Amino acid sequence: MIPTDPALTICARGLSRRFGTHIAVKAIDLDVRHGEVLGLLGPNGAGKTTTMQMLTGNLAPSAGEIRICGIDLLEKPVLAKARIGYLPETPPLYRELNVREYLDLVARLHRVPKAQRASAVATAMARCGLADSGRKLIGTLSKGYQQRVGIAQAIVHEPDVIILDEPTVGLDPNQILDIRALIRELGSKHSVILSTHILPEVEAVCDRVQIMHHGAVVFSNTIAGLRDFQHGRTVTVSLHRPPAINTLRSISGVTGVEAAGDDRFRIQFTPESDPSEALVSAAGAGDWGLYQLTPAQSSLEEVFVQLTRQVEPS
Repeated sequence: MIPTDPALTICARGLSRRFGTHIAVKAIDLDVRHGEVLGLLGPNGAGKTTTMQMLTGNLAPSAGEIRICGIDLLEKPVLAKARIGYLPETPPLYRELNVREYLDLVARLHRVPKAQRASAVATAMARCGLADSGRKLIGTLSKGYQQRVGIAQAIVHEPDVIILDEPTVGLDPNQILDIRALIRELGSKHSVILSTHILPEVEAVCDRVQIMHHGAVVFSNTIAGLRDFQHGRTVTVSLHRPPAINTLRSISGVTGVEAAGDDRFRIQFTPESDPSEALVSAAGAGDWGLYQLTPAQSSLEEVFVQLTRQVEPS
């Protein structure tokens, strides 16, 4: 059942896609709210691009529902697509046009009223750092500026939803920082889905992350929730007078102990147990001089590797 929350700009339920006998996307659910940037991640072949093509109406799903701002994409595709801006991995640019001509063409295709078209083009150019590039031929622009033009064409009609597929691929570090800043700015006024292989980029600009593997969603949470992914599984303890490692391993629920320094240890335990209280009690009884106990936080890279090295889900 598709929820009716007006803050949801994208809502997909049971979204699936088959190519012959191959199932590229397996009954995934996906929500994006107004003013949110969602990072869509996964290794090559995970189903990310197929998912984005379905969300933008470029590929029909084999099963499932998609609503864009409450509009059924399959039943009313023209109305729904008018709310979407899309930058595919290869920007759809006309190299023989100058920047202003191209954006004016895109605005016309998006049915921006004639009286508003010049203003819409100027606003998109300004937001993407192209204000001084209007008369330049797209074919003469650097890769970074062509990427800016690609983003400008995705926002020229002020869509509610912006979907960006690998927007910083092939850019130099300064260009990447500029595009990240632009994505953060877009996320304050629109809903944004960002697909990228650059994991620090997701942590820098996204509010939430969804990881796909073999066509299924294997993780969906906020960036804060991502960092606590292993909370309740690993803690770091610091002890002035540490016991033998075997003594720490003997505490109920502990599955592993790793020395992290002269007086620091990473202690792993089962998800069902939390030996923190037992650790504190044992440290007090043994006079270990416990002065720090910290739940370990996971980086996005650690979570990504852990989840995408698993075998194909059934």
